[in-house]
Amino acid sequence: MKFNKLSQLMLAAAFSLTAAGLLTACSTLTADFVYVTSALATGSNQYGQVDVFEVNQDSGRMRKIPASPFPSGGRNPVADAPAPDNASLYVVNEDDNSIVQFIIGNDGKLYPNYTTNTPGVFPFAIAPVKGYLYVLDTYQPLPTCNSASPCSGSVAVFPINKDDSLGTAISNTSNGTSYWPLTLATRPNDVIVPTGIATSASGAYVYVTAYDSSVSPTVGYVFGFSVNSDGSLAPVNGGTPFAAGTHPSAVAGNPAANDLYVTDMGPGNILGFQINAGMLTPLSGSPYPSGNQPVAIVVDGKGRFAYAANSLDANVTAYTINAGNLTRVGAYTTGAQPVALGIDPYLNQYLYTANFLGNTVSGFQINSTDGTLLIAQFSPFKSNTNPTAVAAIPHPVPIPK
Repeated sequence: MKFNKLSQLMLAAAFSLTAAGLLTACSTLTADFVYVTSALATGSNQYGQVDVFEVNQDSGRMRKIPASPFPSGGRNPVADAPAPDNASLYVVNEDDNSIVQFIIGNDGKLYPNYTTNTPGVFPFAIAPVKGYLYVLDTYQPLPTCNSASPCSGSVAVFPINKDDSLGTAISNTSNGTSYWPLTLATRPNDVIVPTGIATSASGAYVYVTAYDSSVSPTVGYVFGFSVNSDGSLAPVNGGTPFAAGTHPSAVAGNPAANDLYVTDMGPGNILGFQINAGMLTPLSGSPYPSGNQPVAIVVDGKGRFAYAANSLDANVTAYTINAGNLTRVGAYTTGAQPVALGIDPYLNQYLYTANFLGNTVSGFQINSTDGTLLIAQFSPFKSNTNPTAVAAIPHPVPIPK
């Protein structure tokens, strides 16, 4: 059958309208964009990569956007987090002591805009909140400090500008530097190794997990800081950290309550604390059993459920939250060695894990009634080699009230 020119034009126009309708329909089904950093160096500059996935809001299926992956802007990206306005993504490149700010396009694509060097050495964790970005460095910038002769870690604070770029690191007037060292007053020469950073629900307090590597067995702590009006930090509890097991590995605040949760990698459990004026008090049921080598923890946006990634077991432990206390509801298989967790901010319906040895991202649907998990369609999803972190932003459409 042959078509005349007018028929062909009409058919082409109809097809174009149909295709546009399908694209529009597909775009409305995207709940989130998920950003997964991968540490394996690629290209002549040896940069890491950032995979970008779009998530179907009905099935949780993750699909890479056509332009993915993007260069991370540095070597060995180990953490990422969206700016508070979800318009930018911050990527931490550990080997370059840098944080790269990427502007996020409406289609999820990343556009590098600004690079900042951290005051310390080997940054590996960040926490953006209310106009500030808190950065955790493995080592202080001391002239005698290096991997062969390590020193204790430190915290830095950067103001977030209106365009999400980072301003100059805020000064610590107590010691004339641009960072807050993690030290023990009773053992000032011990090497304190930081492992995670989080904020309270109000943003008024910052908490850092760490352990003393100079003693055997190691001893775990949570260092607490209050946030001053200018963004600078002031140690709580007179600078004395709170006891936190033997080897704390990650920390998460409850966004809906004054609770803090810390994974303790050695015994395989979770420590729970109540926050009161910055002070930490163990919750009545703490500690809560997890799996082997828990290394990441996350709480859903409504403060109902918590999830811990157990790297040695290759699974996620799910909990319900009641008055701060955790009740285990099950364990769910991921890819090999999950090292990071994220929950979709649009619906609070999907959980993601970055599986370092599996080279995949696992996706789960969260049961809104009991917190149990159902594996998402076609999960796990292929990522680049050695994924290290996962973060998500809501798709730019109106969020239901």
